[in-house]
Amino acid sequence: MHTLLDAADIERLREALESAGFREPALRDRYGAEPLAAARRGDHRALLAASDDGDRLSVLVRLFVCRVDEDEVAEALAPLSLEAALAAGLIAETEDGYRAGLSLEIHGEHWLLSDAPAEAGRGLAADHVLGPAGAAKSMAGYMLRRPVESALDVGTGGGVLAFDLSGHAKRVTGTDISRRALLFAATNAVLNGLDWELLAGDMLEPVAGRRFDQIVSNPPFIVGPGHGDFDYRDSGRPGDAVCAELAAAAPGLLNPGGTLQFMANWCHVKGQQWSDRIAGWFAGSGCTVWAIQREVADPLEYVRFWQRDAAVDHDPHRLAAWLDWFDANDIEAVGFGVVNARFHGGETSVVCEDLRHTPERPFSEVIGDWFDVHARLAELTPEQLYGARLRLAEGVRLHQEAVPGPEGWEVERQLLAASPRVEEIDPLLVSFLGGCDGSVAMRTQVRILAQAHEADEALLAASLSTVVRRLIRDGFLRIAD
Repeated sequence: MHTLLDAADIERLREALESAGFREPALRDRYGAEPLAAARRGDHRALLAASDDGDRLSVLVRLFVCRVDEDEVAEALAPLSLEAALAAGLIAETEDGYRAGLSLEIHGEHWLLSDAPAEAGRGLAADHVLGPAGAAKSMAGYMLRRPVESALDVGTGGGVLAFDLSGHAKRVTGTDISRRALLFAATNAVLNGLDWELLAGDMLEPVAGRRFDQIVSNPPFIVGPGHGDFDYRDSGRPGDAVCAELAAAAPGLLNPGGTLQFMANWCHVKGQQWSDRIAGWFAGSGCTVWAIQREVADPLEYVRFWQRDAAVDHDPHRLAAWLDWFDANDIEAVGFGVVNARFHGGETSVVCEDLRHTPERPFSEVIGDWFDVHARLAELTPEQLYGARLRLAEGVRLHQEAVPGPEGWEVERQLLAASPRVEEIDPLLVSFLGGCDGSVAMRTQVRILAQAHEADEALLAASLSTVVRRLIRDGFLRIAD
């Protein structure tokens, strides 16, 4: 696979970055966390003031973090020559010296090269290669981090997610339709001493017939009429078809127990539940699926956002045509979130949730635990559940909402909370959960509850068993033994 610079010059660039101390801990120690955070939001004042001493690290910071012109860059980049840096587009010559031609960012413990961000009055090129943008960072937060033999990053771009996969996968493969993106990915791999298999082709085409333990993707998921304006965001498929395509491929791509996770947009079509739409993607797949909706946007808000993203907000004709397409297809809104699937080959199970809150633990751990619990529940017989000792999960809280009444406070609603979920429950379930301390079997609790409320024990047991399975799956309850 070709690279932006030859292998010797990539090694020289790595030596320059290492010797200057261009790493996140060193930058924080030298300049402080707040100036760095402000600069990454676009406010460079504090970082520029702190980096005016002209040493190697300061020059690199002003060049690649603050993105201002610098005249003395030869020493900062040495042993990489100015000629090689200019030829690769890493820097560009200006009237005031040199400026960054590409984006060079610190992504975790790695250096990541990508195209420079859009500037005022200049839109992005069709083959623009993104750095660690919002959706990729979100996907990295959802990504399962358990050791695997083989991992695939579909639509790898410059290799943002491949970096994260390299931390726990023995072999990493990346695909992309853009050969220019693969040029960046190959350079980033060599720059960071990593070995990735990089394949050119549309989505899953290059890995047809192969299987993996883990697949992740931040695909070109934009919902629209199927234009192919920008490689990083437009799949050329209409609507949310690219996400449906990924989902449908899961059983043919995953090893047993393997996982597929991808960022997605899905259509909210008039007269259809979004959850039914995603369930249709996985029909008969033999997967356990958890789809998490984090945001919903109306068509105008959605189109304006993506026009701004590509710096083409000035095109009213494209906006109107895009909105007309939404109207013609009865699309009332677009959902955004992450789809998580584990392949087991048995009965397909799809759970769709609207979760706007971020959990207290890393989302990757929450998702991993969800799959583990779901697998255990699938093996748990009704009799085993009825004989299990249950306890409330750590951190579960009961919130009551009450209003003043003739005889004092009157409870209107009772809410069970376990990050990131909140669920309204009835008084009978409150009583049941109050006894879930892990000391007695569920059957004993049901018997006591049935006597106290003069209810039929068999009917109560059947009703509670369904609820209890859901509460275990969603992290409110644990099986003590």
